[in-house]
Amino acid sequence: MDAMGRLKAAMDKAGSCACIGIDPVVEKMADELKEVDPPLAMAMFCKVVLDHVHEQAGVVKFQSACFERYGHVGYAILEQSIALAKGYGLCVILDAKRGDIGSSAAHYAAGAAAMGADLITCSPYMGRSSIEPFLEAGLGVFALCRTSNPDADELQSLAVEDGGTVATKTAEMITGLGDQVGAVVGATNAPEETRAIRGIMPDGMFLVPGVGAQGGSMEDVRKMCRAGASTHGELGVCINASRSVLYPEVVGDEDWYDAVKREAGVFAELCRGLLEE
Repeated sequence: MDAMGRLKAAMDKAGSCACIGIDPVVEKMADELKEVDPPLAMAMFCKVVLDHVHEQAGVVKFQSACFERYGHVGYAILEQSIALAKGYGLCVILDAKRGDIGSSAAHYAAGAAAMGADLITCSPYMGRSSIEPFLEAGLGVFALCRTSNPDADELQSLAVEDGGTVATKTAEMITGLGDQVGAVVGATNAPEETRAIRGIMPDGMFLVPGVGAQGGSMEDVRKMCRAGASTHGELGVCINASRSVLYPEVVGDEDWYDAVKREAGVFAELCRGLLEE
């Protein structure tokens, strides 16, 4: 099964299009983890989070930057955490936002594939040759298209001479690369923008950040979904939540990891509602 097929199958198996972002930041962790060496805290954190969310969602997204800051030790923890996620049967997205020329991209692609990722995020600014090596390595790709950060407007919403915007032109390029390339489309963007991208990519998969802490809602996501979907994988959206799940408020006598499991379940249920309503 190809990478996008594995992603859709993982969401169907979980009964939800939720993706849990694994963004370990030691300063935000429970006090008991802050007391140990930061790389060890990260390793412990990732294991406990995966132990407690794998029954709630079928997809996880590792933020590579959180691990890379610790050099070779961080890379080792990332690789170990990906292996644990795969052992739980989860589909793994490596959020590395690679975007170099083809010869360099081939090295990045080999590394991501060897690490065990199913899909990777890429910046398409340098053109299709910066994405194709990842496809050749057997990876699925989510190309940045209309992202959720506020200053994305500086480039992505700029009008182009023959109509549309930089974002819609990016969507056209993504479509031309085949069904193993999806788009990163933030839930915080205007509905008319996301509808335009969906019009260009009627069958494409969107990786959707921005729900929760960044202000996006499920109603915003609903406008991105593919019409007529009968399964979660067919909705055409994989919705990511990171901070709201990883660092929730602990209620009563809960341990921090019980709170993580609770919030992962709440988020997965919200995503489930996109198909059931």
